[in-house]
Amino acid sequence: MKYIFWDFNGTILDDAKLCYDILIHMLQEEKRPTVTFDEYRMIFTFPIKDYYAQVYDLTKSDFKDLAHRFIAHYQPRSLKLELHEGFLETYHHLKTLGYKQVLLSASQIKNLHEQLKHYQIDHLFDDILGTDDIYAATKFDVAKAYIKMHQIDSKDVTMVGDTLHDAEIADALGSRIILFTGGHQHPSRFGKYEKIDQIQALLGKI
Repeated sequence: MKYIFWDFNGTILDDAKLCYDILIHMLQEEKRPTVTFDEYRMIFTFPIKDYYAQVYDLTKSDFKDLAHRFIAHYQPRSLKLELHEGFLETYHHLKTLGYKQVLLSASQIKNLHEQLKHYQIDHLFDDILGTDDIYAATKFDVAKAYIKMHQIDSKDVTMVGDTLHDAEIADALGSRIILFTGGHQHPSRFGKYEKIDQIQALLGKI
């Protein structure tokens, strides 16, 4: 059995600009220097705490407080966005090819389910994997536990994401990674990894 592990934020949901806009608002609230959208895509990383450390002084600003403030802005506004063009067509074509498709996200599972239900795609996935909190440290342990529980050969997994964290997870698992260039990280950071500029282009890589 072949598997696709989909990332959600930035890969399926087109939310990079929203996250940037919220960052700018929060920085302005604290009278911190702001960044351009391209600069945001050059510094965004996981764990999220490391990304925040590039724009905040975390000896003065509490990371957990920042994370809660961000989610308070983000969650309701995330329900007014669009899915990336081509995702649904790509999903359905992969389904006809017999792939099992799993959603793997660093988002808190409750918030993730709210988003998926709102966009009416919660029924599409064979499993939905998220995290227990809002701090988006890593989703590696979630992926590893799922693969072990279901006795999946990690070489049968192709991960699709928009960040180097997705690539690092795939490398650690021994899985394949294809990175989408239209998400949270600038494609100039992707180096050696396979890349796609449009979600539909995934079909030509499988």
